[in-house]
Amino acid sequence: MQKSSKRKQLELDHKPQSESESGTKLTKDPYPTHTRPTREECIAVRDDLLALHGFPKEFAKYRRDENQIQFDDGDAKETVLDGLVKTVLSQNTTEVNSLRAFDSLKSAFPTWEDVLAAESKCLENAIRCGGLAPTKASCIKNILNCLLEKKGKLCLEYLRDLSVDEIKAELSQFKGIGPKTVACVLMFNLQLDDFPVDTHVFEIAKAIGWVPALADRNKTYLHLNQRIPNELKFDLNCLLYTHGKLCRKCTKKVGKQQRKESHEKSCPLLNYCKNSLYEIKLINSI
Repeated sequence: MQKSSKRKQLELDHKPQSESESGTKLTKDPYPTHTRPTREECIAVRDDLLALHGFPKEFAKYRRDENQIQFDDGDAKETVLDGLVKTVLSQNTTEVNSLRAFDSLKSAFPTWEDVLAAESKCLENAIRCGGLAPTKASCIKNILNCLLEKKGKLCLEYLRDLSVDEIKAELSQFKGIGPKTVACVLMFNLQLDDFPVDTHVFEIAKAIGWVPALADRNKTYLHLNQRIPNELKFDLNCLLYTHGKLCRKCTKKVGKQQRKESHEKSCPLLNYCKNSLYEIKLINSI
């Protein structure tokens, strides 16, 4: 029973959606009368968070065109398939644990052919530190099997030649790959204009009134991708994610990660809270 519950938890990001929500076109805003965020708000929030945190170093290597991405010494070039599997491993766990799981996977199985040929139990053991190992191992195996069957090789670089809509259609065919995972691959590995909505971004967007209070994550993704200018999406997304991890006022779960005291006392997003009940809650938490 517990195993089934954990599987369902992982698949929250993987829930199938209708074409109007996740298919191949983002042409319909679920909240057309909700006029926030404005372009000016997006710029102001980006600038405020940039002044507070600086640009997150872990995302800096993804900022440029794919051919110009700079990696730390000793790092191999990250492929699109690497990025997809990394995002799968990041589900329902911490960033530290997911990166550890990916490093363990690559250490145990240097090539994707090795991963595909490996026994499921061995694959699970390699990624166990990232949590939900059986479900994630099954998802990874399925991706690789489908790729080999449809393309004849374990590679996703062909996605670089497709449109955003075509890429979404391709990736959504893989069982267990949901809109957030697709959006992360689009933004980080393919350098295309998209705005993933993880838990941190979702909670902050609701807190500062960028979506209605009862919005769900999928509709928040659709709305923000319509409202946020393309040229601001990458930096703003990385900064909101980082701020959500560091500032206890902007997330419901404090977690075990150490927050910096300066961040707690000077959260710039308090200035954008339009929901008075939420604003009172934040002020009382100081």
